[in-house]
Amino acid sequence: MHKYLILGGTGTTGRRIAQRLRATGHDVRTAARTAADVRLDLDDPTTWDLDGITAAYLMEPTIRPGGRLARFAEAALARGVRRLVLLSASRASDPSHPLHTAEQVVRSSEEWTILHPNWFAQNFSEGPWRAAVRAGRLALPAGDGRTAFVDADDIADVAVAALTTDGHQGRTYELTGPESITFADAVGYITDAGHPVEYVPIDPATYVEEQVAQGVPRSGAELLAGILAAFDGAPTTDVQQALDRPATSFRAFVRNADWS
Repeated sequence: MHKYLILGGTGTTGRRIAQRLRATGHDVRTAARTAADVRLDLDDPTTWDLDGITAAYLMEPTIRPGGRLARFAEAALARGVRRLVLLSASRASDPSHPLHTAEQVVRSSEEWTILHPNWFAQNFSEGPWRAAVRAGRLALPAGDGRTAFVDADDIADVAVAALTTDGHQGRTYELTGPESITFADAVGYITDAGHPVEYVPIDPATYVEEQVAQGVPRSGAELLAGILAAFDGAPTTDVQQALDRPATSFRAFVRNADWS
C-alpha cells in the first residue's frame, strides 16, 4: 500500500487531493512551507522528509528558473518513491520553460503521470482574480480570447486516479473544461449567479504597470501579460478519458463555488 506525499498540500489542487485520499482511507502526508502536516521548502533540502513515501504529487508553488522541483524529484526517486504525478504546464515541452527539467526527471521514474491543466476556473473564486471579482471589476489584457477553464476538482480527481490506480502511467493529460469561453462569458455567468462583475479588457503595458505597483516583479508581470495577450485554448477530452465522465462546465463551477 502506498504512502502519499502531497506537495502544496494546502493549495488549490493539493488540499483537494489530500481530502480525497484521506476520505478513502489512504495514508497521506501534506507538505508546504506552512500549515501542512510537515514543513517543506523546495529551496531547503534539509526539509525534504521522504521517509516511507512511495508515491508523490509534485507541483511548483512559484514558477521560476532554477530547477528546484527537478532536484526534489531526483531526491524522491533516489529515496525509493516509485509513482510520481506532476502538475506541470503545456509549454513545459520547451527546454527554456522552468518546468521542463522537472518533466524530464519525472519521466524517468517507474510510474509517472504528467498533468497539463488549462487556466483554473478557481482563479475567479479563490485565486489571483478573486479580489477583483469581489470588487466587481476584472481588468486583464486578454481581449476576446477564448479558453476552456478547467475545474480544480477535475484536476484533483485525475491526480487521485493517477496516484491510486493503474492505467494512467506514462500518460500526459491536457486537462481542460468542456467548452472554450471568453472572459466576458465567464463574468457573465458569475453575474447571472448573483455576483455582479464586469470584464474590462486593457492593454498589456497597462496591466504590467498595475501588477508592478502591487508588488509583482516586472519580469513575472510581463510573462503573465504575454500569456494573457495570447489567451486561447481549445477543449480536450482528456478529463473524460481519465475519469470516464465529462469535464465540469464553467457554469457548473459557478453554481458550486463559494463567492462569499
